[in-house]
Amino acid sequence: MTETPGAAENSSPRFDILAGDPRSPVLLHVPHASRVIPGWVRAGIVLDDEELARELDAMTDAQTDLIADAVWLRAARRPWQFVNRTSRLVVDPERFPDEREEMAAVGMGAVYSATSTGGTLRLPDAARDSRLLDEFFAPYSDRFADQVDERLAAAGWAIVLDLHSYPLHPLPYELHQDDARPEICLGVDQIHTPEWLVAAARSALAPFGSVTVNEPFRGTYVPLRHYGSDQRVSSLMLEIRRDVYTRTDGTPDPDRIELLGAAIATVVDESTRGG
Repeated sequence: MTETPGAAENSSPRFDILAGDPRSPVLLHVPHASRVIPGWVRAGIVLDDEELARELDAMTDAQTDLIADAVWLRAARRPWQFVNRTSRLVVDPERFPDEREEMAAVGMGAVYSATSTGGTLRLPDAARDSRLLDEFFAPYSDRFADQVDERLAAAGWAIVLDLHSYPLHPLPYELHQDDARPEICLGVDQIHTPEWLVAAARSALAPFGSVTVNEPFRGTYVPLRHYGSDQRVSSLMLEIRRDVYTRTDGTPDPDRIELLGAAIATVVDESTRGG
């Protein structure tokens, strides 16, 4: 039987914390792999079922949870995982929940009001948005920050590897339509992304194709509790173009997922050594 990571005791129905080595500083973040939308949240989305399925196809980072599991299996010191079990159409845990969020300009702040094509996802409702933030965004953000604190206590530093995917062609909502669409995009933060981590990821992922930094996507996830204030917390976003690990019909290619897992595991191993 193939070994798979199991949920830790402090998981929630809305996210899973999958245990790694107690001494590991590394936390794999999988925020956008789920298509699950609770019933009362679905009721506030104006799309019909067919339209919603298409939107989920466009916006879900499909199979990134499988890539994370492949990394977990191959790392010398297994990382921890933090996996969102609800869709980003419920709330997007990586957005700022306030005016700092640039994506709010296109209806995609922490609570999306627009679709990937610029259509209406939800009608305006401030009370509903506040409930979504209270029930989904805040608990997720707080527990992720707690988990980072646990890695800091265990290892003296913490490293978030923020795992995403994106399509070959830009979706209409994207802010940087004319940017390159490389096989691999590394998202970095000026404060929280050390050069050695970028170099390790670039070297490990170069066999999959071209690797760019902050193009077409910029930045990486750092919990609000630590953002800009705790340099012991490092983070790197790994954006993988979907055709790198899927077949032409969009189904996952297990062999490519295994190769990606092995490559990212070398980044985890380098991170565990502290660069």
